[in-house]
Amino acid sequence: MSEAAVRNAELTVITVHSAVASAWTGRPVAYPGDEDEVANARKAAEAAVTKIADSMGEKRPAAVTVTAINGFPAKTLIDVSGNVDLLVVGSRGGGGFSSLKLGSVTAQVVHHAKCPVVVVPAR
Repeated sequence: MSEAAVRNAELTVITVHSAVASAWTGRPVAYPGDEDEVANARKAAEAAVTKIADSMGEKRPAAVTVTAINGFPAKTLIDVSGNVDLLVVGSRGGGGFSSLKLGSVTAQVVHHAKCPVVVVPAR
């Protein structure tokens, strides 16, 4: 958010609830409860944005939009990368291979994005 504020740029925060792929089509399968999970993810992202924005004072991005969807995280970010100037991702999520420097989603995004990607390491 600080970088977007410095550049007076618009910022879109995207959170993706991971969907299961159909064995027949490869497309995301929606299950009961997915809508609730997407809503929860949106609320968490909005809360994080509000907390950070409140700590920034007057120096804020031109606009911040939060988008939450049910789908495939890597594919979603790669698709979005064709329409943005910069993509910022964390180095890894909550997967079971904590010794890896990059998680699987981040690795896919870094290799296939259509724009520059900044990887922010875990603290």
